[in-house]
Amino acid sequence: MTAPRPAARRGLGDRRAALLAGLLTVQALCAVFFVGDVIGDFGSGEIDLHTAFEGLVALMLVIGVVLGGLEMRRTLERNQRAEAALSVASGAFAELIESYFEKWTLTPAEADVAMLALKGFDVAEIAEFRGAAQGTVRAQLTRVYAKAGVSNRTQLVGLFVEELMGGRLREPD
Repeated sequence: MTAPRPAARRGLGDRRAALLAGLLTVQALCAVFFVGDVIGDFGSGEIDLHTAFEGLVALMLVIGVVLGGLEMRRTLERNQRAEAALSVASGAFAELIESYFEKWTLTPAEADVAMLALKGFDVAEIAEFRGAAQGTVRAQLTRVYAKAGVSNRTQLVGLFVEELMGGRLREPD
């Protein structure tokens, strides 16, 4: 059985990247226009303070577009690395959970119920997902807690949080 998953946030990141790419494209087009205008002004042979200032502004716009593009590329690469690391960590966490479930000798049904409980679903939701009675789910959770050596869901989650923290609690400042 596959439990429902929270909505993915990837679409939001893709839209932001597309928006930034669009803005960068508009800036690049503006830079091309201004550089062309400055070249035309310089070509006419009339170089005054206004034309020199336009040239400086066009140059700064081009530099801004180049630096913006480089920064956007670096940010997208950093985001890809972070997503890859999260994927690895997520897989490692899933393996950790499975190893605990094996150590506790949970039945497949108990493991399924425990996983749904760890994901934050309440007894009624778990019962609905599994097509079971709420009393059955409560009994399975009670057996999971007993096998894990805890007395409630909070303590069960706490076992995994403590494992993620390396078993070390930070001293208060």
